[in-house]
Amino acid sequence: MFNVFAVSASGMEVQRLRMNVIASNLANVETTRTNDGGPYRRKDIVFKAEENTFGDFLTSSMKNNENLVGVGVAGIISDSRPLKYAYEPGHPDADKTGYVAYPNVNTVEEMVNMIAASRSYEANSNVFKSSREMAAKAMELIR
Repeated sequence: MFNVFAVSASGMEVQRLRMNVIASNLANVETTRTNDGGPYRRKDIVFKAEENTFGDFLTSSMKNNENLVGVGVAGIISDSRPLKYAYEPGHPDADKTGYVAYPNVNTVEEMVNMIAASRSYEANSNVFKSSREMAAKAMELIR
């Protein structure tokens, strides 16, 4: 039962991080100059399957070899899609030809990703809640 809690908790954790990355993308949709130089580049999160160390720790004392998997973050990468260019010769970040490079962030795509992350977080939260209720009912039956 504890493995289910750990798996759903890992899902909620990565979706929270995904929401932070999406919020960063939306906050920098007009950023033409960063500390690294050049415009902001859209960030994306890469998920990976990982062993459920919390569940492994709890089940190791019971000699149970269940190998449930949780989700983790392999990394946060910069999107390689091309930047957007606009002709604005008066802009301080315009190049010699008068074009300004804007981030490769699509607001609509980010909003869709935000909704998907929110729904995934909600689903993991419901799994956690349902598992907790089932554990409580099982404890009542044992008494």
